[in-house]
Amino acid sequence: MKPHERATLLLAALAALPAGAQQADPVLRPVSRADALAEALANGTRAKIALADTTAAHGAVAAASAYPNPALAAGYSKATPQYHVSLDQPIEYPGLRSARAEAARDLQRASHWRFVLERAALQVEADTVYTAALAALGHARLSAVSARAADSLLTLARIRREAGDASDLEVELASVNALQMANANANDSIAAVAATLELQRVMGIGAERERIVLTDSLRAVALPPLTAPLPGAGAAPPLAVAAAEATALAASHALSVEQNSVFSTPSLTLGIDTHDPSGAEPGLLPNVGVSVPLPLWSRRTGEIALAQAGVFRAQAELAEARRESDARIARARRDLEAANARVARDGNVLASARRVASMSLTAYAEGAAGIPTVLEAQRTARDAVAHYLDDLAAAQIAYALLTLHSLPAQ
Repeated sequence: MKPHERATLLLAALAALPAGAQQADPVLRPVSRADALAEALANGTRAKIALADTTAAHGAVAAASAYPNPALAAGYSKATPQYHVSLDQPIEYPGLRSARAEAARDLQRASHWRFVLERAALQVEADTVYTAALAALGHARLSAVSARAADSLLTLARIRREAGDASDLEVELASVNALQMANANANDSIAAVAATLELQRVMGIGAERERIVLTDSLRAVALPPLTAPLPGAGAAPPLAVAAAEATALAASHALSVEQNSVFSTPSLTLGIDTHDPSGAEPGLLPNVGVSVPLPLWSRRTGEIALAQAGVFRAQAELAEARRESDARIARARRDLEAANARVARDGNVLASARRVASMSLTAYAEGAAGIPTVLEAQRTARDAVAHYLDDLAAAQIAYALLTLHSLPAQ
């Protein structure tokens, strides 16, 4: 095969790069996108911390719903009757315990939604890093093909110079281009390794060396119609909004608890006195008492003020969560729409750039064009493929974020 024919074939392979998968290595473990998401979810620290918060919220509900324990007291006195036994049972005011339990249940719901959101965010992070790694690998493959094409062009330029059809300047231009492509290939290869190691870190496996090989490829994603529900959307609000709503309800119930606690918990005392050595008061002598704390020195004004501030803060955070949720969903939809539009245009640009690169190389081999024309055509073809890779990755990342931000609380 002649040098210019080999270079033409190499350049023609540029458009097919995004569909290729990373070459298998027997030492590396094949990992699909689904595998990466599952391992990130199983090994992710954020989800485990959120699960601990949810467990703590379950304990808080149990503690808030519990009845106050009685207190048993026993005593002795020299005066008759000498033995005293009493049972003191605190009696909460109606509605106080239920308000406290409801506040704890609201916090439990908020913790649950945050836990679900953290799991979803962890999966989206793994999905995004997997997509970025695929794009980096695509750029590395593109640079490798471009470097081989530049070497073939340099060989062709030297052959033409020996035949008297090319000047030393053309050979020097081809040589500089070959060196630049070699440097770009080295840089892109390093970036691809770094992206793979970052994916391994997100998956919770060692990142000191490459241990995995990616098996999936970049793919186009469709934009949901504006009249259609968003990915995962339902009648319930998004997870972030649902968590903020539950927190606001918990703050309202906490304020009610503080307002109803101005009069501290009263208690009922039941007891018996016995053992009169003189026999004047034989048998068991019952006694009953009630204690009601009086708010003379403290009316819990500080605690109530803190609870009111908590309500104001929770309401402000709820309003902010709603605005942020709407903005993130709209932004992700716009990004996905723009990326899909670019991918559609990239397809036409790729076909044209490939034809121009092939035609320019043929024209140079036949002496009908100079080497600057070939270099410009090759650069255009490389840029077209690189943009196609980046736009495919941007579309997948935008779709993942759109799904995350619109995930409903169910």
